[in-house]
Amino acid sequence: MPLNKSLVLSTAVRMVLGLVLAALLFPRHYKRVSAAQDPVPSAPAPTPPAVPDGTLLYKAKATTTALFLARTNLTNSSYMTVAEFEDAIRKANGGKATFKKDETAVIPGIQPQPIVEKSRPFPKTEEIRAVYLTGVMAASDKGQRIIREWRSVGGNAVVFDIKDSDGSVAIPFDHPLLGEHKIYMHDVPKFVHFLHSMNMHAIARIAIFRDERLVVAHPELAIQSRRNHTAWRENGKLVWTDPSNPKIQDYDIALAKHVAQLGVDEVQFDYVRFPAEGDQKDAQFVYQKDQPEVPEPASCGDSAADHVATGASPVPQSEASNSTTKAVATPTTNAPTLKAQHESHPGQPVAVGKNAKNSKKRQNVCQVPRGPQRSDVIAGFLKKAYAEIHPTGVLLSLDVFGVMAWQRPVDLSHTGQDIVQMARFCDILSPMIYPSHFFGMDNIEHPGDEPAHFIGESMDRFMLITKGSGVVIRPWLQAFHWRTKTYSPEYIKVQVETARLKGGIGFLFWNAANDYSKPYIAMPEMKASNYKDGGTKDNPKYFRGDELPAPTVSAAVSAK
Repeated sequence: MPLNKSLVLSTAVRMVLGLVLAALLFPRHYKRVSAAQDPVPSAPAPTPPAVPDGTLLYKAKATTTALFLARTNLTNSSYMTVAEFEDAIRKANGGKATFKKDETAVIPGIQPQPIVEKSRPFPKTEEIRAVYLTGVMAASDKGQRIIREWRSVGGNAVVFDIKDSDGSVAIPFDHPLLGEHKIYMHDVPKFVHFLHSMNMHAIARIAIFRDERLVVAHPELAIQSRRNHTAWRENGKLVWTDPSNPKIQDYDIALAKHVAQLGVDEVQFDYVRFPAEGDQKDAQFVYQKDQPEVPEPASCGDSAADHVATGASPVPQSEASNSTTKAVATPTTNAPTLKAQHESHPGQPVAVGKNAKNSKKRQNVCQVPRGPQRSDVIAGFLKKAYAEIHPTGVLLSLDVFGVMAWQRPVDLSHTGQDIVQMARFCDILSPMIYPSHFFGMDNIEHPGDEPAHFIGESMDRFMLITKGSGVVIRPWLQAFHWRTKTYSPEYIKVQVETARLKGGIGFLFWNAANDYSKPYIAMPEMKASNYKDGGTKDNPKYFRGDELPAPTVSAAVSAK
């Protein structure tokens, strides 16, 4: 028993000592185990480089190029052309043009879509200095260079084609009469935003009643031939819609209203007239239904005073196109022949005849036709169009024939361009007063070489017949060498100076090929000489140099 007690006691002591030792050792072991199990705190992960707003990081799924990325992302970018965008992508990636699989490419200039650009209303008396571009050119790399060059030399506006005289529509537009068509300008608000970003005025040109594409597809909407009851042709060409057909008028107004909602600042109507050439007596129009055929009026005095005295209405001259046309209008007794030969605006009549200016010598009385006239159709169309466009805040301008300032009844009876009536339904009149187009007038053998005379004479007449109307005269000036041996920067300066001296506000340069090399030279020279040789700050020699008011908000993003 004593032995057993001693053994039990010994065992108990060892157990107590073991528990004490365990109590002492466990915390240290726990700390060592915890230290082994807890991960060592790592350094914070590097923050990825900040991506600027409007920049997209693209991880290549296969080898790709900057060109491919530009093409696939152009519509979502602020860039206007693929070439321009490709160059920007290369620069953003240190000059790199090819990206291998899993490499990241930086794509700059990405912006929310779609852009909804707003028109910038401003007084019609602002001095606009513009050049013309075709729709194809405006959407091209070369077109962007032209616009930037024109801005750099002092221009502040661009006229660009929405619909040209062949009927081609350059923009997306859904209408039963148009159908599928080739689109050159896919995003008009984006193009206008580009112009606005340089503080430039956007003028959208629409050729109205000369529409070859439409009459080829819908000959029933063309002018009809009295002789054979088929579509009437102007000197063999099927190009004219019937200006008095309500379907045609509605189509053109619908296009104009659509464009006015795309951010443009001004809509410009060209070919707002009836055909000036061809067999006029064979032409049958909708407005003449149930009306007796009316003979053409005899010619009478052509001055504004003569015109007012006889009670007849004035006549215009305008239009623009990419081809040269030549045609002879049906002559009338004692009336000077009209020819249309226009490097820029096809179908513009060029007056000929030794007595073109001296018609006061003729004492015959004008025979004013009875019943509805072509001029009534044009005025009615413009009244309707202006009522639809004006409330949008967009300006409406009209291209008119320069020779219409001579107020000859034969011109009015053909074209229907009555300047006095037309001035009531627009903000700006832009007569095409290219010197080369006054062939045979005022006994001047080479009118193209007399810009001061014909610009001055035309402007005097237009200012007289529109006096008190409130309309602004902003002329088209000649920027091409047709029928002149003196075309040069100096030729440009003479036109600009004369037009301003005679009351014109601003000017538009026309060149069918969009070649403005001479105006590029002339503009800085004019700016440098504005206050010399009699020019003052209040009355500069060439142009005021107005800059359009900068927009507070130039574009918005659609919530669509």
